[in-house]
Formats: sequence, structure tokens, C-alpha cells
Amino acid sequence: VQLQASGGGLVQPGGSLRLSCTNSGGTLDDFAVGWFRQAPGKEREGISCISGRDDSTYYARSVRGRFTISRDYAKNTVYLQMNSLKVEDTAVYYCATTTPRLLTLDESSYDYWGQGTQVTVSS
Repeated sequence: VQLQASGGGLVQPGGSLRLSCTNSGGTLDDFAVGWFRQAPGKEREGISCISGRDDSTYYARSVRGRFTISRDYAKNTVYLQMNSLKVEDTAVYYCATTTPRLLTLDESSYDYWGQGTQVTVSS
């Protein structure tokens, strides 16, 4: 498994970004995928995950209603659509994989991690 997170950048408050997570080492179909973020001086936070069995999803309260996780099997990619971005969403965002049956934001359950992509929300 070789994960790559991409799509980060600089955006104004209220704007949108779409992050992508791909696996150059094979398919993502066999995994549950989670998105995490770490802001400067803060602990890493799990924000969203998608099951590897039925594509059920779960969101942290901090992003619920603003972020959407989805999976494109044809492109072997998991997306995180981020809308209504806030300054406090500024962080390095990581994707990670775990057992397909899990739907968890507990980072200790995740086995493989991508390198992270920077998201900066600023006016």
C-alpha cells in the first residue's frame, strides 16, 4: 500500500477544496479509508472515514455537514470534498487505510498512511 494525498492548497474562508487519496501500490477497494488532519501545535484529529464493505461513512462533529467523503472505484480514489472552509480547518491532511469492516476515526486502527497535503484557509 502506497498512499498519496493530494489536492491541498490555499483557499479563502467559505471556499472549497477537494482532496484525493490514491494507492499506487494497488487497489483501495479492499480497505476502509480515513481522513485525518493535524494543525500546528495540535494532536492529529480523525475527521471522516468510509467503509470498505458498504461505503457507509462517518464524520467528526467538527466537519459534519461541510465535508463529504466518497469513493470512485473506477479511479481507485477516495475523495474528501470540503465546503464552507473555516480558518480552523487549516492543517495537514492525511489519508490512511484500515480493515474494510471498520468505520472508525481511531488512528491507532489504521495501518498505512499517506504523506499529507497542506490545506490553508486564510483571507
